[in-house]
Amino acid sequence: MNTALSNDQIVTWTLYVLIAFSIATWTVVLLKLWQNLHAAASNRRYAKSFWAAPSLVAAAAIESGDGPAARLAARGFDALRPAGGDAQDLEHAGDRRDLLERCLRQQLQRERRSLESGLTILASIGSTAPFVGLFGTVWGIMHALKDITKAGSASLDVVAGPIGDALIATAIGIAVAVPAVLAYNFFLRRTKSLCADLDDFATDFVNLAVMTAWRLERPTNGGQS
Repeated sequence: MNTALSNDQIVTWTLYVLIAFSIATWTVVLLKLWQNLHAAASNRRYAKSFWAAPSLVAAAAIESGDGPAARLAARGFDALRPAGGDAQDLEHAGDRRDLLERCLRQQLQRERRSLESGLTILASIGSTAPFVGLFGTVWGIMHALKDITKAGSASLDVVAGPIGDALIATAIGIAVAVPAVLAYNFFLRRTKSLCADLDDFATDFVNLAVMTAWRLERPTNGGQS
């Protein structure tokens, strides 16, 4: 009796693990969906204001907002403002173009890490959930076969019930894995697209900085980047 109870508990806890995987998957999906929609909308708003500015100096006075493109531009503006000859620290040492490109590249990496956060969870759940379900099925079938052996009968009535219950774990494992894999592929593609747009924006920013001779004076009207 205790052994049977222990076996049933193992299958039950396997199902609980799969339910936890499912909850984690949909939580990450909702958070990533909000993050991607917010980032895309913020980038569109900032890009529209940025390219409508008459000069790079005027663009520095635009309200930066909180989107990836705005943060990238703000980092670039910060890199342009210090005078190269007055720099006394390693952060601002070196050629002006190298300094700007380094700052933009570092910010790009930060934005990429932020956009990629959570994808590892989806990938892990998508790859392990079917095996967790399979483990529950195998364990349940082993327990069912032992009961069938003890009953001394292999009729359909005796076999179908326990085996069918054990196969539920595999079905749930697949049902949990499929949304995780689909969500991972979708958000990975979205991340690559957003990062490519940011990379293009960084290249354009460097080209525009050439017109200012790698310098940017602080706006006199009190605007902030």
